[in-house]
Amino acid sequence: MAPAFVSDERAVAVSVERLWKVCLDVHSLPKVCAGFIDAVEVEGNGGPGTIHIMKLNPAADAGSVYKTKIVVCDSATHVLKAEVLEVKSRVGNLKSHSTETKLEATGDATCVAKLTVEYELEDGASLSPEQEKMIVDGYFSMLQMIEAYLVAHPAEYA
Repeated sequence: MAPAFVSDERAVAVSVERLWKVCLDVHSLPKVCAGFIDAVEVEGNGGPGTIHIMKLNPAADAGSVYKTKIVVCDSATHVLKAEVLEVKSRVGNLKSHSTETKLEATGDATCVAKLTVEYELEDGASLSPEQEKMIVDGYFSMLQMIEAYLVAHPAEYA
């Protein structure tokens, strides 16, 4: 079966530049997403081919490891594409899983985050709309944590 896609977008109450800086500074995520991400390891220089290993807080997500490989990191268009190499998924056994996040300015201090997730299940089945929503909501919950941090700390990443 061919991969399936799910996408959504959310308004963010911070500038595209500030949000992009946090996306590039993955070492800041344990601070910015305190209580959710415990640690981040990086193998590479931040560009394509770089591996990010995020260790999630056991209380927040059963102690999962979320491992990705950067495929595209385009600062001019604010696009970040990553292949998910390892993740504990609540929606089923994923054969493949990748994400694309695109940030677009909507004002001086606002932007929209557009997310597309491509996935394929081991058994070739499709996820239900509820399961697809769980995947998207997981990514956007982290985005909301970043947004809340940046709103609470207006001088950081300015």
